[in-house]
Amino acid sequence: MNIQGIEYTELVERFGTPLYVYDGDVLLRTLSALSGALHPALEAFFSLKSNPNISVFATLLEGGARAEVSSLVELRTALLAGAEARDIIFLGPGKSDDELAACLEAGVYAIVAESFDEVDRIDRLADERGVRQRVLLRINPAFTVRGSRLTMGGRPLQFGIDEALVLAAGDLSSRWRNAEPAGIHVYMGTRILDADIIGRNTRYILDLADRVAAATGIPLEAVDIGGGLGVAYFDGEEDLDEKRVAECINPLIEEFARTHPGTRLLMESGRFLTARAGVYVVSVRYVKESMGKWFAVADGGTNHHMAAVGIGSYTKRNFPVALLNRPHDDSAPRPWTITGPLCTPNDTLLKGAVLPPLREGDLLGVTRSGAYGPSASPGRFLSHGFPAEVLVRDGAAHLVRSRDLPDDLLRQQHLYARTPAPTSTRDEG
Repeated sequence: MNIQGIEYTELVERFGTPLYVYDGDVLLRTLSALSGALHPALEAFFSLKSNPNISVFATLLEGGARAEVSSLVELRTALLAGAEARDIIFLGPGKSDDELAACLEAGVYAIVAESFDEVDRIDRLADERGVRQRVLLRINPAFTVRGSRLTMGGRPLQFGIDEALVLAAGDLSSRWRNAEPAGIHVYMGTRILDADIIGRNTRYILDLADRVAAATGIPLEAVDIGGGLGVAYFDGEEDLDEKRVAECINPLIEEFARTHPGTRLLMESGRFLTARAGVYVVSVRYVKESMGKWFAVADGGTNHHMAAVGIGSYTKRNFPVALLNRPHDDSAPRPWTITGPLCTPNDTLLKGAVLPPLREGDLLGVTRSGAYGPSASPGRFLSHGFPAEVLVRDGAAHLVRSRDLPDDLLRQQHLYARTPAPTSTRDEG
């Protein structure tokens, strides 16, 4: 198998395994299809948490994506990749003063505040620097989304300010001197595969924005409708159709934009933009039979791809997988359990995956792995470190993250040297 005409075997010869490979053409096509389908007033902000590799974001930036960041390093990544500060928002619970200060100094478009106390902190830090900072209030809605694989609203959470508290807060337009509440942010859930649900979420959020503005007096300079667009990983799931999503939300955006001509409308997307562009490549070290079941033990596993464990699922389901280095032998397929090098039975990438007879040296590719890969995995477990990452653009492969080497892992450790206890000088006589 190949990617943009480059055989995976060639990539492995150059960069080794385990290896993440990202297809830049797929990144750009996915962003273009989404942006082309959605109302032009709706801006796509890439959630760097889904894949913080600077070259992955730079590719999406080239295609017109903005940046949604949630840490100091993600903020620096976005800026180093070339994002304009006006196209960056910073969100997430538990922001440090250093992170807030970096936002103020960079002049990001908005900080998304998770509590009124956080607005107080932003106000204090902005006052110390003699600047004013736009703030979006993240609201934990009273409405609970159905059809989300991970619900992010409508229940007690560390995220956002409860809808009822915001609506009962009174006039917020002049409560702070240097922090400027200028709109709302709502994120209902993630990995949603039903366009009708996305439509219902969007309708609720836009209505909520008007209710918040009326109750608190804050202007609606911006409304972030979240996102949560899902990707099909498992049997029985189907990918979202961008055109169907557009049918559900574009009329709502059109009406809101018409009645709020000065409001900036934001949608976040992470997994949807990157998942299908990535392949996690591992090499089979050996195969074995145990009590009638066949195992292929690979050089990488859940230490690099925790999502493949099935976190958030009640049952283990397999990501799609492909044999990359040779044609499939369909004469005797059998169920295989693909495991990694960790000392735990939980290190199972695939369970009961039907594959042809495997052998030492085979290359397996776990596809749809461009989101929540290395950065969401325990890469230092057993001190194996993180894999190399490669981006393929225009038929050429580029190393975009070096593999962790033993010296890299040891460099930040410090050997404690115990000071010997002093020798007694007491006269024993």
